[in-house]
Amino acid sequence: MASPIPTAPDRPAVDRTILRRAIGASAMGNATEWFDYGIYAYGVTYISAALFPGDTEEAVLFALATFAISFLVRPLGGLFWGPLGDRMGRKSVLALTILMMSAATVCVGLIPDYATIGFWAPTLLILLRMVQGFSTGGEYGGAATFMAEYAPDDQRGFCGSFLEFGTLAGFALGALLMLGFSLMLGDATMHDWGWRVPFMVAGPMGLVGMYLRSKMEDTPVFLEAEQAAQGAKPPSPTLSALITGYWRTLLVMGGLVVALNIVNYTLLSYMPTYLQRRLGLSANDALIVPIIGMVFMMLLLPFAGALSDRVGRKPLWRFSLIGLFLLVVPAYLLMATGFVGAVAGFALLGLLYVPQLATISATFPALFPTSVRFAGFAIAYNVATSIFGGTAPAIGSSLIGLTGNELMPAFYMMAACVVGLVALRFMPETARLSLRDAGTEVNSRT
Repeated sequence: MASPIPTAPDRPAVDRTILRRAIGASAMGNATEWFDYGIYAYGVTYISAALFPGDTEEAVLFALATFAISFLVRPLGGLFWGPLGDRMGRKSVLALTILMMSAATVCVGLIPDYATIGFWAPTLLILLRMVQGFSTGGEYGGAATFMAEYAPDDQRGFCGSFLEFGTLAGFALGALLMLGFSLMLGDATMHDWGWRVPFMVAGPMGLVGMYLRSKMEDTPVFLEAEQAAQGAKPPSPTLSALITGYWRTLLVMGGLVVALNIVNYTLLSYMPTYLQRRLGLSANDALIVPIIGMVFMMLLLPFAGALSDRVGRKPLWRFSLIGLFLLVVPAYLLMATGFVGAVAGFALLGLLYVPQLATISATFPALFPTSVRFAGFAIAYNVATSIFGGTAPAIGSSLIGLTGNELMPAFYMMAACVVGLVALRFMPETARLSLRDAGTEVNSRT
């Protein structure tokens, strides 16, 4: 039997203009992060040819593995930025992480090719992806926490959905730029230098994001907690204390993130490569299909977020996980029929995934109290993402190579959904739960 949705207690109202600025400042970081993923995923063929040795198949696999490497350092970023954000405040950390992310992205576009500097080309790419992963380790958890602590308790799902709107907008912008330059410049010029241009756009995006964040006050929830401590900066939570006090919550959130991000990175990051190299779509068609699907998903996000405020987060997650488990294989078979089938199959997967995506930043911050919210979110999210999320494209490609079965990414997504359903069984309902009261009750109920 589902737990009743708690009623939000009275809390000071946040000015709507300030709330919109807080949402925009949070979403801009997500957009910058996923802009990088978009141009990398959609430009992987050009990047692999320019920066890696070997034949095309081997170089692409190396490029996908390099994409995964950045996720291996995300937990280190979470361990560093999370406690710092709980002690020093959310906005200072977020201003730094967005600058680091955007700078690393710009520098990728400046790396000389393999023919010029040899092994230093992939080495520099790996180092820059690690910098990007380290900064991202504090970015997403901090942005979600920042937004959630500004949003009204009874509208946290709706407000949080715009953070994921920024995710898809950034990814789609990166994809559109890579596709646009490909159509405009042609394949030869793209391999020569055209693939580098979209990476330069991350610079202005990072500066705009830093400006928006620097103009915001820290969150009302954090400032109240600091005031309650008589102005003293709260001590940074140690990793051992966090694990000892919140191990159940960390495991529950980690299981949900496994399901969330295996689907996410398979659907968004790996799909262009899969459609082109495995299903035989043209390079341009393989880029267009996910763009159409992402625009469709963007339109649905606010509605799914608002619905979660009314009916709860758990029913939407349950619908999403069960729906994906049952329909992911039929969707992949539909995508294999051609361009129209690929659009329809991707749209079906996107429709089923939106209930998870729309509610991430409303659900997860409410699992931890204010004193460890940034750290708990960042560590649980990034450990699970580094192991299972960022590796999903490389694992999907490797499983196909080992088995010869083009449906292996779909089976991998099904296994992830099973993990998510088990974790969901132990997650309490967080809709309309005040973040001022969150954490202790949630942890005891998991």
